[in-house]
Amino acid sequence: MKKLIKEFKDFAFGGTLVEVAVALVMALALVALIGGLVDHVLMPIVGIIFGKPSFDSALVLTINDSNIRFGSFLTELVTFAGIALAVYFFVVKPYKAYQARVAAGEEEPAAGPTELDLLTEIRDSLAKG
Repeated sequence: MKKLIKEFKDFAFGGTLVEVAVALVMALALVALIGGLVDHVLMPIVGIIFGKPSFDSALVLTINDSNIRFGSFLTELVTFAGIALAVYFFVVKPYKAYQARVAAGEEEPAAGPTELDLLTEIRDSLAKG
């Protein structure tokens, strides 16, 4: 039983699960951001062009007292396209460029001296004089 609890603890608090959780939170924040961009910037431009800032009430088909709101679908389609473009240009393209750089054998730039190196340098400078 202890082994099972330890395995679950390793799974639940392991780096992979935490990274996925962080990615999910970031994705939800991105969706909200792009949704705001579409609602407050792109759809008012649609309103300038077509007279209404949303397709929701403008494009409705009524058959036998049933309303088919394909305008709402078009509004959601514009939102999806905005999110897809943002993910592609801000996540996929940079990641592919990074993968190409790694595949070409380029290394990450050196991080600089460590704290230990700096302290050693200070100690040596003080010892000299």
